[in-house]
Amino acid sequence: MIRPAPLMLLLALAAPPLSAQTPLAAAHITYTFEHPQLQPSRFTISIDETGAGRFTSQPGPTPTDASDGVFPTPLDRPIVLDDSLRADLFRYARSHSFFATRCSTTQTSLAFTGNKTLAYSGPDGSGSCTFVWAGDPALQRIADQLGAVAFTLEEGRRLDLEVQHDRLGLDAELETLQDAVKDRRAWDLPNIAPQLQTIAEDQQVMDRARKRALALLARCEAVPKRN
Repeated sequence: MIRPAPLMLLLALAAPPLSAQTPLAAAHITYTFEHPQLQPSRFTISIDETGAGRFTSQPGPTPTDASDGVFPTPLDRPIVLDDSLRADLFRYARSHSFFATRCSTTQTSLAFTGNKTLAYSGPDGSGSCTFVWAGDPALQRIADQLGAVAFTLEEGRRLDLEVQHDRLGLDAELETLQDAVKDRRAWDLPNIAPQLQTIAEDQQVMDRARKRALALLARCEAVPKRN
């Protein structure tokens, strides 16, 4: 009988099974927005293909009339992106050279709405592009939705602060959020469900504001989808 060489046997025993080997890194997309005159002046949405992600923002100049005590502050928190938006993001990236294309419109008369950068990295490739207005309507729609996600998260931050410092301002703030949801300027409400739940259960908040919070909580389970 032929015996295996001792060294070969040791190597075979030391090698981890295929199932235990390190898996390929998940694909990752980062969206960055910058506009020095807006609030926040910069934010980043980082998202894995699993849907888990993170939102960070940097405040712009502090308004001089923030009499309600709701001053801009940085935000850094985990998020979960809507399945349809996440799928659109990764599908678009893979069908457009991982964003490594000229994605900005050639029109020069459009207003400045902020610099937007999309970057993809994954085992299958990488790339990025920057634009103010996208040349492709599909890409512009995705950027608008990501901006709507940021709007929702910033509203959640404001609601947190108003619960602490300006409960009387909650009704107007929640009405603004309701209007934004209706116009699809707000997206991914489930990310701020805890803030809405806190308001709905707070007996010190006026009844009308609590009802608005409850209505928005109901939308968390039925976020409107695109046609």
